[in-house]
Amino acid sequence: MNDVVTDPITENDRSWEEVVRVANEGSVEELSELLDSMSVAEQAYVFSHMEDDAEAVVLRRLPAEDAADLIGHFNESEAARMIQLLESQAAATILQEMPIDEQADVIGDLPEKEAEAILQELPQQNADNVRELTAYPDNVAGGMMVVEMLRFRSEMTVAEVIDEINRGAEHYTDLDVRYAYVCDDEGRLVGVLPMQNLLFVKRYRKLGEIMIKDPLSVRTTAPLEELAEFFESHVYLGVPVVDDDGVLKGVLHREAVQYEEVRAAENDYLKSQGIVGGEELRTMPVWLRSRRRLSWLSINIFLNLGAAAVIAYFQETLESVIALAVFLPIISDMSGCSGNQAVAVSMRELSLGIIRPTEFFRVWWKEFTVGLINGSVLGGLIAVVAVLFDGNPYLGVVVGVALCLNTLIAVSIGGVVPLLLKRFGFDPAVASGPLLTTVTDMCGFFLVLGLATVMLSRLT
Repeated sequence: MNDVVTDPITENDRSWEEVVRVANEGSVEELSELLDSMSVAEQAYVFSHMEDDAEAVVLRRLPAEDAADLIGHFNESEAARMIQLLESQAAATILQEMPIDEQADVIGDLPEKEAEAILQELPQQNADNVRELTAYPDNVAGGMMVVEMLRFRSEMTVAEVIDEINRGAEHYTDLDVRYAYVCDDEGRLVGVLPMQNLLFVKRYRKLGEIMIKDPLSVRTTAPLEELAEFFESHVYLGVPVVDDDGVLKGVLHREAVQYEEVRAAENDYLKSQGIVGGEELRTMPVWLRSRRRLSWLSINIFLNLGAAAVIAYFQETLESVIALAVFLPIISDMSGCSGNQAVAVSMRELSLGIIRPTEFFRVWWKEFTVGLINGSVLGGLIAVVAVLFDGNPYLGVVVGVALCLNTLIAVSIGGVVPLLLKRFGFDPAVASGPLLTTVTDMCGFFLVLGLATVMLSRLT
């Protein structure tokens, strides 16, 4: 499964409407040709703007092979979302056209009930392979390997291997056939056979005589760090993967490890911005996006109370209204975190080609809906803390309303600023954070102190 690459988009701003029209009114050939004429980035942009029902219509109209190619261009979470739009049988028909490892990537991102329904529609051997792959974590060799490979028994002759390859030529053309893997009767790996070796030996020779014996391999449970070190130390493009008994389970390619390293780095960055629920796109349900962000933000309120306690220690020396200073750093920090979440999603969608730098209102509205939910929840939490802390309900009103409003401001800025910077030729990755922090700090302090001034008689 590949992430969508950035590509200049030159189609009309509402090009998805043409795809929907052709899906409903045109022929299957016209629909396939229209999508084939688009770059990967254009396809991502088009499908991110469609309604779910329209997406389902397009996927159903396409031949299964074309639909599989289309879905295969998207990352796992987006591909899984698209597959969820279809009935189990239709989804299974499309998935069957994808390599087993990509099927596992998509099914692994589905809810358990829906995943099992699709697996029931797949051929038994196919379903068993997918179940085996999805049982491994993504960041170990078993979760990154491919199970489709050339595998022969050591007692087979060169002639038998060539005949086998000829019979399955159509299937083998889609595989990496530079190497074949030689196993004993129990399936244990005993050797590796460079395919070119078949050209220079007598046909009656057995594989056990011409294979490379005692090949290097990695265990199915080998973690990402170990695998990265392996490929740094060896120039191989792939390595066989075996279980604890030495049984060959699959092949791990260098590019799969590199891809997972990039994902791990991205996830670390997103976690630092408060997104702990995996990859997020604005095509996901609003409640799902809200829940993923709140999972970290809600906890962060109470973590920030530690810093606030330092200020509270000196409260008796301050005038009563100075109690607001206890909550100023909390409001500033929480709003900044909310804004950074919006920045991270905008940066990802810009890099995937899903949004354009001119879509200010669309992005702002989608962020506003999430910000309204999260701001209300977080504002309510901090208001309760303020009342428990000071005993004055009006203090809770001031800090709760201020945090809610500042969260709305922060997500609006965080969602739109990267687009504005990109639109005017600046690097949004460098400039978005500092701008967001500065503006949300100023707005947060203004809202707290402004509301306090209006309600001063109630606070003293």
